[in-house]
Amino acid sequence: MYSLRIPDDVHQWAEKVAKQNNQTVDEVLMTYVRLVSENVPVLPTDEEAELAALKYLSDDALWTIARETMAQNDAERMKILMRKNSDGSITDNEFTELENLVERGQKLTLRKSEAMAILTERGYTVSLKDMPSSE
Repeated sequence: MYSLRIPDDVHQWAEKVAKQNNQTVDEVLMTYVRLVSENVPVLPTDEEAELAALKYLSDDALWTIARETMAQNDAERMKILMRKNSDGSITDNEFTELENLVERGQKLTLRKSEAMAILTERGYTVSLKDMPSSE
């Protein structure tokens, strides 16, 4: 058994939901925690550390990360490999290459998203339409 101190606003929200659903506050909070924990993937420790370190960067550095795109040759290669995968003509080596490119793209997207979130917390307006396209 653990005890947890939660902010008043969170407790008030949980009380409201509990009353509406004929539940206890504990049941509401546990349901919410379980739901979130099931839907949030666990990142490797090194990736978690990299994302956590972003909050210490300057605004300029964060804007650079937020605007980063995949290298043009990698993006083009990924499109070719995805096409080959779709039509069933991809080799095992090409499939491994595609997996690696997709993973790199996902890490890039995660890093960009975190940079944008931090910039938003710092009071900037961040719009996806202002970001360069990776195509």
